[in-house]
Amino acid sequence: MTLIFSLERHKAVMESYIRGLERLVDGGGDPATVHSVASFFVSRVDTETDKRLDAIGGDAAQLKGKLGIANAKIAYQNYLETFAGPRWDLLAQKGATKQRCLWASTSTKNPDYRDVLYVEELIGPETVNTMPEETLEAFQDHGNVAETLTKDVDAAHKLFDDLREAGVDYDGVVDTLEREGVQKFSDSFDELMDGIKAKRGELAHA
Repeated sequence: MTLIFSLERHKAVMESYIRGLERLVDGGGDPATVHSVASFFVSRVDTETDKRLDAIGGDAAQLKGKLGIANAKIAYQNYLETFAGPRWDLLAQKGATKQRCLWASTSTKNPDYRDVLYVEELIGPETVNTMPEETLEAFQDHGNVAETLTKDVDAAHKLFDDLREAGVDYDGVVDTLEREGVQKFSDSFDELMDGIKAKRGELAHA
């Protein structure tokens, strides 16, 4: 599951995964054969939020570059809560595996930020980070390895309050990113199909 920006969308994705496993088990299937990740986008959240904070100006600038990580840290807390308890235990006993959080868009878009920011701050168990090559090399060179994903969760929640007070609409941020992301995927697919049609025409007339 990909192109996830919002916490509510992530919750819906996790719920769909669990419901799917339950239906599989009810139908006599083996949940151990199913594996999944929830691809949660990180740096793009800051790109959109920072743009809105720049428009507000003043002290709001102090909040820049923080929502992407805070958003991911709370998502991970939701993951821990979702894949625990009696409902999940029944599936786990039958061999089901958790739908891991996958941190996507973890290169730093703003040169003012540390180039390994979204790697260092999101290190934790049962997660995946799909960083681009230049970010991987930067982390190998000067990254700090420590479990950070479960740290400062209270501060992450407070950031949401601070952004709301500053005038940043979280729902507006993530809705914009999702809508633009879907459009980009759609445009890429259309471009691919046009390329295939053109190539097929060339071959047909060869």
